[in-house]
Amino acid sequence: MEKQLKNPDIRSIKDLEEVLYDKKWFKDSDDFGAYYMYRGVKEKNDLRYDITEIPFKMFGCEYPKTKGHYHPGDYGEVYMVLEGRAIYLLQNKELDDVVAIETNPGEVAIIPPGYGHVTINPGPEDLKMANWVSPDFSSLYGPILEKKGAAYFYTEEGWIKNDNYEPLPEIRYENPEKEIPEDLSFLK
Repeated sequence: MEKQLKNPDIRSIKDLEEVLYDKKWFKDSDDFGAYYMYRGVKEKNDLRYDITEIPFKMFGCEYPKTKGHYHPGDYGEVYMVLEGRAIYLLQNKELDDVVAIETNPGEVAIIPPGYGHVTINPGPEDLKMANWVSPDFSSLYGPILEKKGAAYFYTEEGWIKNDNYEPLPEIRYENPEKEIPEDLSFLK
């Protein structure tokens, strides 16, 4: 039986204001829970196991997403989709590499050290995902906030470049992993 998840950290749509594409929609929207983070559900081998749920509710013309963050130092992160689908949009600090990894239940996305990322729920169902990360890890939101979002926005029209990034490479697509790697030392 799955442990009952309690007391999530909730990111509201108002918390995402600076990184949203559809500013007109946001201006007229009511506040609601954009996504729910259950941190420290489990700990194992000096790693923290978290669960995040992103309901499928469009942000105007933009698909639901997380705020986005970079990883400090040499920390990486591993995600596995439990329910629904996800697109992990990764970008390195130099902004010469932008990667999209589309995942289904049971598939894994690896966020290497030095990359920032946003998780997108392309629907049509809610997304539930798990991640392994160092408990010493603290997300760096500043670089993505300064640029008013990640390198690209995923909308009903497809990918739209964020004009606050110049120059910007085209998106490179990678396949997800089929399982979590045995060696997770890059997470610490």
